[in-house]
Amino acid sequence: MSESWRYPTVLLCIYGFFCSLRPSEPFLTAFLMGPDKNLTETEVVNEIYPLWTYSYLILLFPVFLATDYLCYKPVLILQATSFIVTYAMLVKAQGVLAMQLLEFFFGVATATEIAYYSYIYSVVEPAHYQRVTGFCRSVTLLGSAVGSFTGQLLVSVAQVPFLYLTIITLASSCLAFLAPWFLPMPSRSLFFHQKDSVPKERTAEEPVGGRELIEKSEDSECKVPLNADEGTVVRKEKHGGSGGLIQVLKILWADFVECYSCRALLAWSVWWALSTCGYFQVINYAQALWEKILPSKEFVIYNGYVETVSTLLGALAAFGVGFVKVSWAVWGELALCVFSVVIAVAVYLMDTVRNIWVCYTSYVIFRATYMLLITIATYQIAANLNMRRYALVFGVNTFIALVLQTLLTVIVVDSAGLALDIFPQFLIYGSYFAAIAVIFLVAGIYKVATRSRSNGAEVQTESGGTETDSAGGEHPLPKESNGISKA
Repeated sequence: MSESWRYPTVLLCIYGFFCSLRPSEPFLTAFLMGPDKNLTETEVVNEIYPLWTYSYLILLFPVFLATDYLCYKPVLILQATSFIVTYAMLVKAQGVLAMQLLEFFFGVATATEIAYYSYIYSVVEPAHYQRVTGFCRSVTLLGSAVGSFTGQLLVSVAQVPFLYLTIITLASSCLAFLAPWFLPMPSRSLFFHQKDSVPKERTAEEPVGGRELIEKSEDSECKVPLNADEGTVVRKEKHGGSGGLIQVLKILWADFVECYSCRALLAWSVWWALSTCGYFQVINYAQALWEKILPSKEFVIYNGYVETVSTLLGALAAFGVGFVKVSWAVWGELALCVFSVVIAVAVYLMDTVRNIWVCYTSYVIFRATYMLLITIATYQIAANLNMRRYALVFGVNTFIALVLQTLLTVIVVDSAGLALDIFPQFLIYGSYFAAIAVIFLVAGIYKVATRSRSNGAEVQTESGGTETDSAGGEHPLPKESNGISKA
């Protein structure tokens, strides 16, 4: 049995761990508004942070295509370089313009993250997809948790200045930069470079334990063979086996139309896009809220512990949901409604109570709930898709989320828009999640009512058929004696 998957998986996990090991991350806002950078809240919140959203949106689609065309590895190196530039600028650069440029490079690093999660599928066999996906995702969560916890210990116990945490983060990025160079160069990709004979792909994601979470055939709303490759295979060129850009775009459009014609997939994708937009906003500006409630210049802050706990609790919730048997095809919308209410309440509490411990607790609940739901959404979407279509749906959902986030940022946050204070911002974010809950409440009630009417009609039809058979037959017999036996 070939073990060729182990080498690239180990290297990729090393890369993912050190990229995610950022002790300075929980204290970024405090660092920017502290004596090292001496920026104001307005400059940080309304002028600097929005640049990340804009750059991420602009870069996402071209990076998506370039990642596949260049076969992942060069884009991984670009991501590692972007992280180094970002944190080098954070250490040395001064002023609003320099920090805006920094946010652009961080946008590059974020947009190229797709290379990290898709590279491994081009160098390992489909039989190992589930295992290597678990490794790659788990190690990034571990790196994030270790980085946040280490940063908090250094701040609380050793009174290490925030600048030194940034230097440690830069050193971690430099270590991560070494790993991609030793990765093998893939010979195939999902769109541009496909081999003539590719083994039948499994679906993109499968939870451990017999697919408890995924109910692939339960929902009859999907009328199209979403995991089939027929009719949407990129034609190979005579030499090199690559699809041209126009061909790839045609395939992407055909896959897009076919995938989103499935009502169940569309419902989960709508929640994904809407909630991810709100999640990004809350995550981006939570530190500014905490800084307003408990200024780091005057008090000891515990942002690192909060990020550590929320990351680990979210990972535990995402893992545990795989062992819960729920008919998501029936109750999915109502479950999304209930949990969206939980998220909305958590955000409202962060905004209205204005107690740092309430904020911290609400933030942990917010992140854990989102990670739980996004895991369910990922599995439900991936159940019927091959890897190529899963990558497309993931990219489209993320792009829509970024479009919505950009609109929200321009209107609410940016100095060119309303430039609201941080508290009114979070009031809007809480209302945003409440609106999501209302949308899925209506969708859930409609779906349950439709299913109930459908089931009632089927029962009436069966009853009518039985009565007709009994009236028309010479010898009415029990069902079992009519040639139908219990298996």
